Amino acid sequence: MPIIAGWLMFLVGLADIILGVTAPGSHLHARLQRLPVVVPGSVAALTRTADIIIGLLLLMLSHGLRRRKHRAWQEVMVLLAISALISLAHSLYLLHTHRDMAVGIGIGFVVLVMLITGGYYFRREFYAVGDPRTRWRALGAFIGLLAASIAIGFGYLAAPAGVPRDYSFGQRLLSAVYGLVGVSGPVRFGPHDVRGDFFYLLMGALGFVTVLVTAQLFLRPAKPQGRLDANDATQIRALLDRHGKSDSLGYFALRNDKSVIWSATRKSCIGYRVLSGVMLASGDPLGDREAWPGAIQAFLDMAARHAWVPAVVGCSEQGAETWCRSGDLTALELGDEAVVNVADFSLQGRSMRNVRQMVTRVCRAGYVAEVRRVGDVPADEIARLVRQADSWRGNPTERGFSMALGRIGGPGDERCVIATAVQDGVLRALLHFVPWGEDGLSLDLMRRDRSAQPGLNDFMIAETIKGAPDLGVARISLNFAAFRAALERGERIGAGPVTRAWRRVLIFMSRWFQIESLYRFNAKFAPVWEPRFMVFTSTRDAVRVGLAALEAEAFLVWPKVEARRIRRILRNAVTPARRPRAHRPGGAG
Repeated sequence: MPIIAGWLMFLVGLADIILGVTAPGSHLHARLQRLPVVVPGSVAALTRTADIIIGLLLLMLSHGLRRRKHRAWQEVMVLLAISALISLAHSLYLLHTHRDMAVGIGIGFVVLVMLITGGYYFRREFYAVGDPRTRWRALGAFIGLLAASIAIGFGYLAAPAGVPRDYSFGQRLLSAVYGLVGVSGPVRFGPHDVRGDFFYLLMGALGFVTVLVTAQLFLRPAKPQGRLDANDATQIRALLDRHGKSDSLGYFALRNDKSVIWSATRKSCIGYRVLSGVMLASGDPLGDREAWPGAIQAFLDMAARHAWVPAVVGCSEQGAETWCRSGDLTALELGDEAVVNVADFSLQGRSMRNVRQMVTRVCRAGYVAEVRRVGDVPADEIARLVRQADSWRGNPTERGFSMALGRIGGPGDERCVIATAVQDGVLRALLHFVPWGEDGLSLDLMRRDRSAQPGLNDFMIAETIKGAPDLGVARISLNFAAFRAALERGERIGAGPVTRAWRRVLIFMSRWFQIESLYRFNAKFAPVWEPRFMVFTSTRDAVRVGLAALEAEAFLVWPKVEARRIRRILRNAVTPARRPRAHRPGGAG
């Protein structure tokens, strides 16, 4: 029923838009004018501007109905009821002038009654709740935009060059209000007056923006503020102590901007964020594997309750199988994780020649590395290291979600590892690792001075692996290489044309995303490749999930309007810059 209702509202909205944009008098317009008689949702008494607004609203509502949103159902019911009342008044007038339209009017009311009755009967199918905060934001935006639009319209009519002065204050104000819905008010313009055309175009656009912004705020999915409280963090750490070795991404569930959902037994949990209507988890569920289905079901139930699209990025092969089996989802291989076994690593041999040469050059340049647990580093030194590492950042946006912790030296992170490289007493590079069970590390952060010796990152990785046995570390997870298998197969001899074409696409995308460079960097250390997967509901949601994943990893950053920056720019533009007074020799200071 939600799918049928959604597509029906989509068709009605599309018809309204065509009615609004089609010029009167055309053959298509004459045929479409019959639709308001037999199809609810069109208000024939309003002008083309109102038809377009109503049509776009119905298009937006149709998506909400397919997502089972309760708010969308409420708005559709209200819109249909209002449409029925307006159509009744319009039909009574038509019956006096066009007796042959009685049949069409009767069909229209039958359809209206069926839609309203059927929608009320199936109201329980629309159970997805929204964010309560969006109601007040939508109401505030509507009031503010409405007041601003009316003020703009009244100001135009009150201007000396606007309209004749024989109109009263109330008539001008009423015309501004009517203009928002495309209806002519008391103020009249001449038949060839360009000012009238501009006024109605302006007011129609303002009404269009007011309605669409309000509807978008009211219908947009809930986006809870990611927040990990102390109680959840304590329980997650307890799960990591017992089951942390199963997934190298487990520790990243302790990010401060993640929320967490637990199974009924609280033996397993899933960390997630909500971005662009996608409930995005990362890695495998934490805790006992037998309790994973319970956490997955709780995750899917919350996503359905809020009309979110459930998805997982970066889970292991076993995690993907559990997600697909428990939630009837689809998995797609996303890439591979590079894992280095400390006992098998060596700089000897022809395959490690490039890394060995880089390490040798860096050592000759006077660089010295030090690998320590965070708990062994004084707090003031950590603060100094963080400040120095932040100064090397070229972009203020911090990237990372699935394999990034977002902090250094936080409470409870004493088992994390910091590796530093110093040249002549000056810090040149810093690596940060998080625990992976009792004997593993997972790379979190990699920063270096841009003016440092080339190959410094290779030197830091090699020194960390060299010092790993002293820390009780047997395995280290390096960066994630997206589409690693496609890049590797595409460069082999005998690769097919499809594989080679896909590799060329990935190389082209590497200009903006670090796809090939991360693969090349990881491959230098001869790691064991562990496949990672993306799990989502269906193919039609793949693009939406991909955009949400890019947004979570900060590869896709939407522009934000900052009020402080705007005020500062306007103040600097209005206030003339003060020139320093020239010092005259011999004058009094």
